[in-house]
Amino acid sequence: MGVAKAWRYTGGVLVLAKNHHHHHNHKSNNLKQKNQQHLLSRHHHCLLWQPLDTEAAVGGQRRRISWTVVCGVLLFVLGLISFFTGHVASDLEWYSHRLVKRRLWTHKVVRFSPGPVDIWKSKFSKFYYGCSERSPYYAPPARQMLSNGYLLIAASGGLNQQRTGITDAVVVARILNATLVIPELDHHSYWKDDSDFANIFDVDWFISFLANDVPVVTRVPDKYMRSLEKPPYTMRVPRKSEPRFYLDEVLPILLRRRVLQLTKFDYRLSSDLDEELQRLRCRVNYHALRFTKPIQNLGQKIVMEMRKMATRFIAIHLRFEPDMLAFSGCYYGGGDKERFELGEIRKRWVTLPETSPDGERKRGKCPLTPHEVGLMLRALGFENNTYLYVASGEIYGGDETLKPLRELFPNFYTKEMLASEELQPFLPYSSQLAAIDYIVCDESDVFVTNNNGNMAKILAGRRRYMGHKRTIRPNAKKLNALFFKREKIPWETFAKKVKAAQQGFLGEPDEMKTGRGEFHEYPSTCICKKPFKFSDLDSNYNANQTLTKSSFNPEAETEYGRNEEDQGVQIIVDGGGVVEEKGGVNFLSD
Repeated sequence: MGVAKAWRYTGGVLVLAKNHHHHHNHKSNNLKQKNQQHLLSRHHHCLLWQPLDTEAAVGGQRRRISWTVVCGVLLFVLGLISFFTGHVASDLEWYSHRLVKRRLWTHKVVRFSPGPVDIWKSKFSKFYYGCSERSPYYAPPARQMLSNGYLLIAASGGLNQQRTGITDAVVVARILNATLVIPELDHHSYWKDDSDFANIFDVDWFISFLANDVPVVTRVPDKYMRSLEKPPYTMRVPRKSEPRFYLDEVLPILLRRRVLQLTKFDYRLSSDLDEELQRLRCRVNYHALRFTKPIQNLGQKIVMEMRKMATRFIAIHLRFEPDMLAFSGCYYGGGDKERFELGEIRKRWVTLPETSPDGERKRGKCPLTPHEVGLMLRALGFENNTYLYVASGEIYGGDETLKPLRELFPNFYTKEMLASEELQPFLPYSSQLAAIDYIVCDESDVFVTNNNGNMAKILAGRRRYMGHKRTIRPNAKKLNALFFKREKIPWETFAKKVKAAQQGFLGEPDEMKTGRGEFHEYPSTCICKKPFKFSDLDSNYNANQTLTKSSFNPEAETEYGRNEEDQGVQIIVDGGGVVEEKGGVNFLSD
C-alpha cells in the first residue's frame, strides 16, 4: 500500500518514520533498533533523518504525531533560539564595546596621571575652546530711534572692576531693549584716574562689534536731550539684580523718562543668566573691549622683550600694595610701623569691622607675601632660571619686600624695567598702566594670582576662554599652614605638601563647574568641548589639530572664535566673592 510518514520523538531526537503497512518479524525489528541506537551514539547533536522502518509500539500500536504539532514545536523552538541568541549577542556586543572603550580610556588617561603635572600647560586644555556665537533664534537689536530709550552708565572702581560693569551694562541694555551710551568711567575712586573710555578702549571697535547685539552711541543726541521735559533720571540698582528686576522696576522708568542713568554700576547684574545673555557677556568681555592702539603696542613690546629672553615666562599679579593690605586687615610682621601705616589707610573705609589678623590668615583671606609666592612656585617645580614678569603697583615695603622673591627667581622683570621711556606718558594714569599689565599677563605662559580681586578673576576667566592657559591661584588657607611650619620640615616634604594643596588650583579644565564662583571667573557657558577622539590622548597628538566645521572650529577666523586682533594679541589655538563687603563697604581690588 502507500507509505505514511510522520514526525515522532524517540530518545530525545526527532526522526521521520515510514509506515509501509506490512508486518516485520520481531527479530528484524530488534536489528533495526540496534542500528538506530548505533547511529545515535555516533552523533552527539540533534539530527533529523529518515530512519529504517521502525515500529514504536505503545500498547501494541504505533504512536503518530500530527504535522501541525511538529511544525508548531519547531517554530517555537527556533523562535526561542533566535530570540535568546540574538539578544545575548547584542548584549555581549554592547558590553564588549563599553568595556573596550572604558579600558582604552583608562589605559590612556592613567598614562598621564601617575607622572608629574606639566606645570607649564595642561595636557587636557586641547579638548576645550571658547564659544560665544549667537544662536539661530537670537533676535536682532532694535534700531536706535526705535529702542525704549537711552541708557547711561556710570562705572565704579579700578580698571577691571569697571570692565565688569561695562560688560554687564551691555547685557542690561539688551534686556531693556535700550540704546547704550558709551559708559562713563570713575574719576573719583581710590586710584584717582582721569581716563575716559576712549583713553583705554577702542570706541569704534566696541560700537561696530556689538552692532548685532545692542545699539551703542557715544552720546545722547543734543536735539533729543533738548526735547526732554526733565533731566535724565538717576538711580542705583541693588547688587546682583535679576533680569526680572530690570524689567519690573527699571524699564517702566526708562519708558517714561526716555533717558536713564544707572550709577555706581559694578556687579549690579546677577551672575546666573540664561545662555544667550551669558554668551553676550563673553562677546563683550573677550572681544568687544579692545584696548587702544598705544596701549596694545606697548603691551606687545613688553611681551616681545620677555620672549627675546625666554621662550616661556610666568606673569605674577602680586597685589601687595598698601591699600590692599590695609583693607584685608592682615599683619605681616612689620611691627608698630606697619600697624600704624596700614591702620591710617584703613580709616578711609569707616565702616570696616575690626578683624583678627591671625584669624584672617588662617581663613585664607590674606594675600601671600612675595617670598611666599616664590616658595610656592619653586615647590611646584619652577626652576631658579625661570623668567618672571611681575605686574603690580607700589609694593608695600619696596625692594626689601621683593628681595626674597628676586633671590628665588633672579630673572625678575617689570614694565618699568623693560619700557621705562615708552611708559612715561602712561604714568599719571593707573588704569592705563593696569591695561598694559593686563596684556602681558594674558600673553604669559603661566599666570599667577595672589588674591581674589578683579584683575585676577577677569584674567582667569579670559585665559580659560582662550584655551585654558595655565593659571595658578594659591590655596591660601592650606598654604598658610605650611608656611607657618616651613622651617620645621624638610624641603622635599614641604614641596610635596604644596603640590597636594594646589590640586584644583592650577587652572585645569575640570575646575570649571557650572555655578561655581562668579561668571567672569568661570565662564562655563562659553567653554565648549571638542569632539572626543582616543587619538587625542596620545602624547604626540598635535595640539593645534583643526576641528571640522561641524565642531565649531575655534581656529576659524570668525567674530566669535579667537579674535587675532583682540587686545593686540596673536594666539595660536592651543563663590561669588567678587565683592568683599565688610560692614556695608564695597571694595573691589584690582
